[in-house]
Amino acid sequence: MNRGRAERSISPHPPSSCAALGIMMAQLYFKYGAMGSSKSANALMARFNYEERGQKALMVKPRLDTRDGEHVVTSRIGLTYPCVYFDEMREMTVMELQQNACIIVDEAQFLTREEVMHLVYLVDHLDIPVMCYGLRADFKGELFPGSYALLVMADKIEEVKTICWCGKKATFNARFDEQGKVLKEGEQVVLGANDKYIGLCRRHWMEGNLGPDFGVGVL
Repeated sequence: MNRGRAERSISPHPPSSCAALGIMMAQLYFKYGAMGSSKSANALMARFNYEERGQKALMVKPRLDTRDGEHVVTSRIGLTYPCVYFDEMREMTVMELQQNACIIVDEAQFLTREEVMHLVYLVDHLDIPVMCYGLRADFKGELFPGSYALLVMADKIEEVKTICWCGKKATFNARFDEQGKVLKEGEQVVLGANDKYIGLCRRHWMEGNLGPDFGVGVL
């Protein structure tokens, strides 16, 4: 009997029993979408929702993302909020990190696998929820390293949906040049927005078809 009580006293609750015991576990979320699916807007709204409830949420982005300026997350619809770079977040103390109810990472496709594993550590060992927003694949239809790691490690994966010019769901990111030609070769990372990229369905991405109205309000 004593041995049994001792074993129970040092054994952690199995995950299956946590819900029954009312124990809330932090999770790692990956919310991905094609270009133009309002991922950054969703990230900024998530931060606002925490603020509305009197809680702090830390906005983070990779230092590689300089498209909208330094230390700021900006959406296409005009929402904006200051952020820290990922490497700056890693310099924060445990006490500083735990002041936040959630950590929100924008442009998460630019993370390395090692950085994703650091997020896993924050979730599993510091019990801080982490929400990552980003692209799944690049303009060639290949996974970004950060997206690959998040698809493997995330507790919950959600798609942020948008549509192709034809009305079908856009799942691919087309990169185009100044002449409107869809590119399938080149460096994986070329920063840009509507001036370089557009979300397309699989069929039109494979065809390189940007639609009959391409160029109106884009270039």
